[in-house]
Amino acid sequence: MMSRWSLVVGRWSADLKIRTTLDAPASTDVVRTFRPAQWAPAIPALLRALVAALVLVGGLAPARLAAQDIHVLVVTGVGGDDEHSVQFQKWAGAVVESAKKHGVLEGNITWLGEAPDKDARIKARSSRDGVTKAFTDLAAKARANDEILVMLIGHGSFDGKTAALNLPGPDLTADEYGTLLKRFPTQTIAFVNTTSSSGPFIQALAGPARAIVTATKTGGERNETRFAEFFVQAFDAEEADRDRNGRVSMQEAFDFAAAKVKAAYEKDGHILTEHAALDDSSQGKLAASLYLAPERSRTAAAQTASPELRAAIEQRDALERRVNELRLRKDSMDAAEYDQQLETLVTDLAIKTRQIRELEARK
Repeated sequence: MMSRWSLVVGRWSADLKIRTTLDAPASTDVVRTFRPAQWAPAIPALLRALVAALVLVGGLAPARLAAQDIHVLVVTGVGGDDEHSVQFQKWAGAVVESAKKHGVLEGNITWLGEAPDKDARIKARSSRDGVTKAFTDLAAKARANDEILVMLIGHGSFDGKTAALNLPGPDLTADEYGTLLKRFPTQTIAFVNTTSSSGPFIQALAGPARAIVTATKTGGERNETRFAEFFVQAFDAEEADRDRNGRVSMQEAFDFAAAKVKAAYEKDGHILTEHAALDDSSQGKLAASLYLAPERSRTAAAQTASPELRAAIEQRDALERRVNELRLRKDSMDAAEYDQQLETLVTDLAIKTRQIRELEARK
């Protein structure tokens, strides 16, 4: 099978990124990173000349490379009583089932819980050692450009300095989760802490290629949160999918949950005691491009479609990737140029989406 080569040069590091796209669906892109000194002998002479020219020109902004795969790690902590244990298990189970339904490979889903004997889907106990091992196993398995979603569900605590998820036995603190995430230097990470007192996790975990979501803005918001309920709902809620692309992004799930929490408090006549927060180092642009559902889930569904519909879906996916890449380059672009390119891409995307709906309606 012949390969088609395209070149992406960015400022993530001094590295040169070269994408090899085989004649297969876009979601099977294989991305490798070449350091000029180390890999120059392996690059054809003509390509080396092109690389050198682009490096001399410089100034090109980075594009986030398409993920090879998505991994989901769900951790439920101590319930404290039967009611909460059952509720936490229900929410975690809903995330697991939603991930499966939307195309995440079952082997890429890990659920750690307080009582593994209560649900066959729980892989291990959510003890300190169990969580540490899960991160270690995931680091050994995840490829360089994979995406990772970590979700914490349960009771949170904050002693004035340190925030933690309450686990069976000793807890893991926000800083210790930060140490665990260092095992993923090249992967893109979405880390969602749905507990009370979760705000300090943002400062402890925030960094490049990371979207950090917390149910509270500070550690002082200690009341039980409602954020988990609605964030979990978002993955399967048509209302949450604002751009109607068939997948709910982390940004869309966050906005959906935050709005639902506010509405619930207002309905009950209570003062809002939890204020969700999101930090992704890119002003929401990264979170808007991260999904629980991998792109291949739509590609697989399209295999039974007509050739015309399948082609339209592939074109839509390509447009979405271009929109996401453009948004990540916004800060390095002229404002007028960015607005013009975004308007063109969004218009093309809307037209393509309408075409897909019309083709689907003919079935």
